[in-house]
Amino acid sequence: MNEQLLDTSHYRERARFALNHGDELVAEQAFVRLLGIEPTDLEALQFLAMRELATGKADRAIEHLLVAHQAHPQSVGVLHQLGTARMVAGDNAGATGDLRRALDLEPQLFTVRLRLGVALEHLGHSHEALVAYFAAISSAQAQGRWLSDASTAPGMRDAVKHAMRYVDAGRHALFDGILEPLRERYGRSELRRVEQCLAIYLHEQPADLPDPRQQPKFLYFPGIPSQPYYPRERFPEFEALEAGTAAIRAELRAVLERPRDLEAFLKVDSPQDMGTMLRASGAQQAAWDAYFFYRHGQRYDAHCTRCPQTAALIERMPLSRIREHGPETLFSVLRPGTHILPHRGVTNARLVTHLPLIVPPDCALNVGGEVHEWQEGRCVTFDDTFEHEAWNRSGETRVVLIMDCWNPDLSEAERAALAELVAGIGDFNRSCDLPGD
Repeated sequence: MNEQLLDTSHYRERARFALNHGDELVAEQAFVRLLGIEPTDLEALQFLAMRELATGKADRAIEHLLVAHQAHPQSVGVLHQLGTARMVAGDNAGATGDLRRALDLEPQLFTVRLRLGVALEHLGHSHEALVAYFAAISSAQAQGRWLSDASTAPGMRDAVKHAMRYVDAGRHALFDGILEPLRERYGRSELRRVEQCLAIYLHEQPADLPDPRQQPKFLYFPGIPSQPYYPRERFPEFEALEAGTAAIRAELRAVLERPRDLEAFLKVDSPQDMGTMLRASGAQQAAWDAYFFYRHGQRYDAHCTRCPQTAALIERMPLSRIREHGPETLFSVLRPGTHILPHRGVTNARLVTHLPLIVPPDCALNVGGEVHEWQEGRCVTFDDTFEHEAWNRSGETRVVLIMDCWNPDLSEAERAALAELVAGIGDFNRSCDLPGD
């Protein structure tokens, strides 16, 4: 046994020495001898498969790699190499299976995703290829790769550029197709601005934002006023909401008596992440809690039942209803000494409204550099794609009712089209294991 170990060590060192000196033939001979002693040696099998593939012997490479896979089923490198060899042999269906298994083990391997896209495209699975290509590009660019020729390996550039062209055409066709039934219902002219919005989202044309303070994180809708705060008269529905302030506040106080029903508004993985979003101005720990009526478009039925008057008034508002995205409505509970640090929202197609319910002194909202001090029972509506922040520098809790409402400068047709479009974008992004917005 010791003599066998010495032999394998001898041939491995000889092969590696030869490789370091550019002599692949000697390395091949050494690995063949090593394999004769240890038939499942991973390094030898992978090297010999690479050599067979380079000389056009894909079937022989596959044989080596199947042995390697059986002996080392969790090796992502073997699965990747096996998928590549099958593609060379013309077995794209088999290749997709190998490449998918590799990605199950290591989802961030963007090169594997790219190769999967190629195999799926060859099979004629156009949508699956689109998903694979887009996920590959997104993953690579998140890691600082494929941003330019300089960040792309020379041997990959043509394949990456093809994938980018495929994604550009495929996403345009997919999202434009979502709008087609809306064109038939409302007329093409009614959706002109929505089509421009989509073109901006797909980077087919610039946003040309009229106010440099405004920077949507997801979707910019053109042709509507760009302003931090919206005039109250644009929302006649708020008169009934404000008239119900006392009833809403009474239901809120009952909620606050059971703090276990509240949850943290921000979902973060670590205290460090929380520190980038909240800051404490005093000895008490910063805290931003929530009691949701809707979140990501999902209705919290138990909360609505517990606060029936609040829920009824909310339902009368022009909420931005988008499947699995909106609205978001909640009692927003900002604890003493808590500062919500500057941040931006996702789209100017919807606006954020606050109905202040409990407002101690020294609490305020800053949107685009313009400070607003809440007044209990008086709504304020703002565009959160402007950088904004809020603070409670008092020693008491501040609570506002928050609602996401459609921008009043959108027509009925535009709202309907955006609801379908954003939901469709979210569906596609989830299929690529990406965020919906």
